Amino acid sequence: MSAHEDTHAHDDHGHHHKETFVTKYIFSQDHKMIAKQYLITGTIMGVIGVLMSMMFRMQIAWPEEPNLLFEALLGKWAPEGVMDADIYLALVTIHGTIMVFFVLTAGLSGTFSNLLIPLQIGARDMASGFLNMVSYWLFFLSSIIMVISLFVEAGPAAAGWTIYPPLSALPMAQGGSGMGMTLWLVSMAIFIASSLMGSLNYVVTVINLRTKGMSMTRLPLTIWAFFVTAIIGVISFPVLLSAALLLIMDRSFGTSFFLSDIFIQGEVLHYQGGSPVLFEHLFWFLGHPEVYIVILPAMGLVSEIMASNSRKPIFGYRAMIASILAIAFLSTIVWGHHMFISGMNPFLGSVFTFTTLLIAIPSAVKAFNWITTLWKGNLQMNPAMLFSIGFVSTFITGGLTGIILGDSALDINVHDTYFVVAHFHLVMGISALYGMFAGIYHWYPKMFGRMLNKNLGYIHFWITAICAYGVFFPMHFIGMAGLPRRYYTNTNFPLFDDLANVNVIITVFALVGGVVQIVYLYNFFSSIFFGKKATQNPWSSTTLEWTTPVEHMHGNWPGDIPHVHRWAYDYSKPGHDVDFVPQNVPLKEGEEELQH
Repeated sequence: MSAHEDTHAHDDHGHHHKETFVTKYIFSQDHKMIAKQYLITGTIMGVIGVLMSMMFRMQIAWPEEPNLLFEALLGKWAPEGVMDADIYLALVTIHGTIMVFFVLTAGLSGTFSNLLIPLQIGARDMASGFLNMVSYWLFFLSSIIMVISLFVEAGPAAAGWTIYPPLSALPMAQGGSGMGMTLWLVSMAIFIASSLMGSLNYVVTVINLRTKGMSMTRLPLTIWAFFVTAIIGVISFPVLLSAALLLIMDRSFGTSFFLSDIFIQGEVLHYQGGSPVLFEHLFWFLGHPEVYIVILPAMGLVSEIMASNSRKPIFGYRAMIASILAIAFLSTIVWGHHMFISGMNPFLGSVFTFTTLLIAIPSAVKAFNWITTLWKGNLQMNPAMLFSIGFVSTFITGGLTGIILGDSALDINVHDTYFVVAHFHLVMGISALYGMFAGIYHWYPKMFGRMLNKNLGYIHFWITAICAYGVFFPMHFIGMAGLPRRYYTNTNFPLFDDLANVNVIITVFALVGGVVQIVYLYNFFSSIFFGKKATQNPWSSTTLEWTTPVEHMHGNWPGDIPHVHRWAYDYSKPGHDVDFVPQNVPLKEGEEELQH
């Protein structure tokens, strides 16, 4: 296989014609450049998503108080600085959509799958560079359409990021159900096409283009995570596409897949025979695997960074792989726990409760293995390591509340309250963002050939970590007190008057946490030009990407592709002078290969 690859490399990459600005930076087919494009697009979308969350948090903390910022940013939607109820729902909807799909799915998986798969398996590039380029540009197009939907006169989509019918299916239901909703559906259809192209490319690349000696049990855990994530995406994303297409037909062509017996202002509409619960099934069949499409890449990155920065082999390598596979399988049979109060048969509810609680086992295996990897390690507390440890912390705290929500009898009491918001933001949102930040701090030298400022990284981590818990920890308690989510004000409910101060505290933490991301953005963009130049292997890591030159070249390695002789985690191995042995170093005479 490697001989074939090397010939291919000399044919394709040995005689490159001079690249222009457009072919190098815009329509690039080089996986490393595409990774940067995903990262920077995802970062811009993330800034938009975080700004929205800061705006609706201010609305919840100080409802009906004039706010000059609202007037400036929202225009007619905030007359005299007071936010309109419809735009509040729209902000919540687009914030959720952007963060889940455009930042955590494409920004995380798109960036690091593209960057690391060819580099860590010893390939010149992805299986199809052209398909890779097309998948990025479809993602970019879907991002643009989603942002354009914010400027529609009647308002952007406002049915929640889960877009349940009938609000999303009837264009006349509310302002945001018109053109804004249509653009949302078009954007998501294009996004799904992009994700499927990317996922197929990742799967084929991992199966077919591994270098000589790179067996599946020598792959770094990052590659296992990206590989399994791509498989989950290929299985579950088409289901959301079918739901979106059926919803478009209900909206525009008079069908009634999701509509039945609708009355508007006393008038009976002609729809009959459909079921909004059918949409819930289709949406959550993607929606729950989506949680793992978001979290598995972060788990892979964190495993790699922890082994490298604790100078120890990862604990339980094969158990980690088994748990990734178990999570992937179980993630496709737990979607019903989002629907416990939809009138589901209680027996079916108990089945979904069982499978949901079962998924805690592989998740716990991973958590214990990370903690054991850290145990008695020679810990290097750089920003990437801090974010990795933060990931384990939020994953455990957020996961524990999942046990309550996964139980049908307990879930009914806190369903659609802030308890749910607190749970999934911690276990999926914050954890995945920590994994993403950890990956950026660790692989930035490989992306840009420069180092990020460590001290700014420490400031970024500590303030972000304190604010994340400051926002989402109190939310569990206001949720248990019954405060419903998605209400733009609670002043009409005297029952919740005592919780107003808690909402103010949460909002202050949210604003500080949002503002401190400016430190990270400054560090990220200024270091591209002024950061300290990186050495070839700044973290003394063992995986193949650190054997490539610092200066990027199309094809990754200047000569032959290195062959692999050992697994990815030979740290502090007895009998060696240094505490890391790269994968391409042959075994000494009498040396045994470790297999945990």
